[in-house]
Amino acid sequence: MSTIPAVIVHGGAGQWRETRYAAARRGCTDAVRAALAVLGRGGAALDAAQAAVRVLEDAPDFNAGTGAVLNRDGDCETDAAVMDGATLRFGAVAAMRNAGRAIEIARAVYDDGEHVLLCAEGAWRFARERGFAPSDPATLITPYARERWERARDAARVDGAVDPGTVGAVAIDADGHVAAATSTGGTTYKAPGRIGDTPLCGCGTYADDAGGGASATGHGESMIRATTSLHCVNAMRGGRSAHDAAWQCIDALAARVGGTGGIICIDRGAVGTRRRRR
Repeated sequence: MSTIPAVIVHGGAGQWRETRYAAARRGCTDAVRAALAVLGRGGAALDAAQAAVRVLEDAPDFNAGTGAVLNRDGDCETDAAVMDGATLRFGAVAAMRNAGRAIEIARAVYDDGEHVLLCAEGAWRFARERGFAPSDPATLITPYARERWERARDAARVDGAVDPGTVGAVAIDADGHVAAATSTGGTTYKAPGRIGDTPLCGCGTYADDAGGGASATGHGESMIRATTSLHCVNAMRGGRSAHDAAWQCIDALAARVGGTGGIICIDRGAVGTRRRRR
């Protein structure tokens, strides 16, 4: 029995400024179209999710790739991950300076298959061997990202706002396979080398054909402690709809570790998206 292909994307949880709504919606719409084009050709869920995230990384309105937030040193360090639900294979990179399309390097880690997660200079050594090169910081750092960094620097604290946000996509293809992809710049004014939930299997990104796929966004440290995406997929594996699984894991995030965030997910018959109840 074939499955009707589908994709769901996110551009980050939190309180977005109203002036940024239109650009955010446009970016998400473009990402969905890119993924549906892959699925419409009979492509795999993993390729579709990656294509969606690549569009969002290139859009300057999100916290990934172009427009990613800056760390304490004023540098752009990004994390990204992809996961295939059919095989449970996972590929991720973390704390990569000036990686404009970190999702493509994460996919290269996945395709290579030797390791699951590479970070910092080791990730760049791997990437350079495969033809990738760092982006010019001038093309990645937007005025808005610089403004947020300056505010955080002057206050000498991590910027708690999550606008713009981490990006992610979850897809299901005609064969019923699911996949997830997520990319982020992390938290404004984070410590250099900080790694969030996005590239950690089961925290910000997870997919398993036995349950579904999920991509999370929000307070990364909390999501690491709660293994939020795995929690969501396990709920779907246990028979919960995508809608109910999304609620369950975000409510658990708040109750168990006091975390805030959002998640998108797909099971074999439903699409769910949920932010923390207020």
